[in-house]
Amino acid sequence: MRATIAAERRALRAARPRNPARAWVHAGRILLLVVGAAGFLVPFLWMVDTALKTTAQTFHIPPVFLPHPLILSNFTKGWTVLPFSHYLVNTVFLVCVNLVGTLVSSTLVAFSFSRLRWRGRDTLFFLVLSTLMLPYVVTLVPSFIIFHWLHWVNTFLPLTVPSFFATNPFNIFLLRQYFLTIPRELDEAARLDGASSIWLLTRVIVPLSSPALGAVVIFSFTATWNDFVGPLIYLGKPALYTLALGLQQLQGYSPGGLVTPWNTLMAVALLVMLPCIVLFFLAQRQFIQGINLSGVER
Repeated sequence: MRATIAAERRALRAARPRNPARAWVHAGRILLLVVGAAGFLVPFLWMVDTALKTTAQTFHIPPVFLPHPLILSNFTKGWTVLPFSHYLVNTVFLVCVNLVGTLVSSTLVAFSFSRLRWRGRDTLFFLVLSTLMLPYVVTLVPSFIIFHWLHWVNTFLPLTVPSFFATNPFNIFLLRQYFLTIPRELDEAARLDGASSIWLLTRVIVPLSSPALGAVVIFSFTATWNDFVGPLIYLGKPALYTLALGLQQLQGYSPGGLVTPWNTLMAVALLVMLPCIVLFFLAQRQFIQGINLSGVER
């Protein structure tokens, strides 16, 4: 059946008269996308190029675009010059805790805003969305004062506990909009069978919301993995440093009083960036589907 419909659509497209103006518009869009992709790829390719150079080639004028030989030792040298393995453990711990906290809290709040009916729901949701207009720096000082009063500074608590209280309104909005696309007939059928709200959430809503949840996972992972300001403010002990702080330390690291080793710095930065790239390519289909469908409300 589907093959027949697809064949009919192809036949209709083939029989449709070609519009030269539309073809030029299509070609212009493709050209624009290619130029934009090239603009984003140039810094990444320059990072890879620098990571494979010697120190002399890094500062050579004119620049050396194809290094020879390829210095693969920059990766091991940069990773071992500072305890990046320990920084990796700290970062993975923060990522795992924040993923659990964000998924649980944001899902519960979004479910309440989308599938439950209670007085003041829309007003409170509007207030939650309004917090998107608050820059992070506005709440930074009051948050630091509160965490200092709780004696949480120089611990992981300021970077993990807030995730269990749905402090990211964008995740709530994203999940709420996706939950609204799920037919309410499923809720009514589950209620007739005596299902509770928690059963409805865990057995019906969550299994059908994997694209939106995947998008939240990617956003939360990249935000925690690349977070620099939070660890810089709350983590003063080197034993608690994350990968982002380690890169900052490596930038100021100059053995023998020499200049910053940009080739080893780029090598470590490339290693730090790889998990985010791999995660996106593995989950890009669910990520794009979750973003697209979250804007459709039934």
